[in-house]
Amino acid sequence: MGEIIKSKIMKNQNNLLSKLSLFVFFIAATFFIASCDNNEASGDGRFVLNVTDAPVDDENVTGVYITFTGIEYQIEGESWQQAEGFGEPVTINLLELQNGKTELLGDFNAGSGNYTGLRFKLDASQTDGALASNAGCYITFADGSETPLFVPSGAQTGYKAVGNFTVPVNGTVEVTADFDLRKSVAKAGITGKYLLKPTIRVIVNNQAGDISGLIANTSDSLNYVVFAYEADTYTESESADPEPEQIRFPNAVSSTGAEVDGSYKLAFLAAGEYDLVLVSVDIEENVNVVTITEGVSVESNNTTRLDFEL
Repeated sequence: MGEIIKSKIMKNQNNLLSKLSLFVFFIAATFFIASCDNNEASGDGRFVLNVTDAPVDDENVTGVYITFTGIEYQIEGESWQQAEGFGEPVTINLLELQNGKTELLGDFNAGSGNYTGLRFKLDASQTDGALASNAGCYITFADGSETPLFVPSGAQTGYKAVGNFTVPVNGTVEVTADFDLRKSVAKAGITGKYLLKPTIRVIVNNQAGDISGLIANTSDSLNYVVFAYEADTYTESESADPEPEQIRFPNAVSSTGAEVDGSYKLAFLAAGEYDLVLVSVDIEENVNVVTITEGVSVESNNTTRLDFEL
C-alpha cells in the first residue's frame, strides 16, 4: 500500500514539474518574441556616406575645395537630426572625384527606417559678407590663384540632397552623394564673385549602374563631354547659350569629361533608360553637339558599354 501511495506522489510531482517547465518555456518564448518585435521596431543600423563629383565647365579651374562641417539626416515623419560622429571639419577637392572616384565622408550609427533627406553643412562665406582670405570653400585656377566660393545669404542651414534610402535593422547601407559642380558653381555677372549653389543627388550604391566606353578618333584641339539625360527629356534648347549665371545642359542627370585616351565613365546612375549627348568644346569654349545616342539601358550593379566613333 505504501508503494502505491509513493508511486502516485512521484507521478503527481512529475506532472507538476512538466507543467512548470511548460509554463517557463511559454514565458521565455513570449519574452523572446516580444524582444525580437521590439528590436525590429527600434533597432539601429548604419549608413556609409561617400562623395563624388561631375566636372565644371571652366577649363581654367584646377580645384574646387569644399569644407564639410556637419551632416544632418531626416527619417520619414521625423525632424532633422545631426549625424553623430562626424568629427572635425573635412576639406575635399571635389574636382578630383570624377569618373566614379569617391571619398569617404562618414560612417554613421543611425536609426533604421526610410531616410527622406540628407543635409550638408558647409564652411562658406555668405554673399553679403566681406571677402574671406581663409574661406573654407574656394576655387583654384591654372595660374595658381584662388578665390572664395560664396553662398547666398541664409543658406547656412545646409544644402539638401535629392534621393531616398533605407537603413536596415542591424545592417548597413552605402550611399554616394553626387555633387554636380557644373550646376553648383556660377560666376556672378556684376560682382564677379563665384557662387556656390550645390546640386546634390544621393544614390544607393548597390542600386546604381554605370555607363562607360571609348570615344575614338578625337581631335587633340578639342575637349569632349558626355551628358546623361533621362530618356526623352533632352531638347535642342539644352545646348543653347545660357543666360547669365546659368549653364548649358541644365537638365542632365550627370556628366563626365573624356580622359586623354578618350575613355569616359558615367558612374552612380539609377537603373533606367538614358539618352547620351556627346559634345565637343574648343579652346574658346564654343560647344558643339557631336552625336546623341538614345535608349541606353542601365542596370543595378552593372556597367553598360557604349563606344563613340567620330
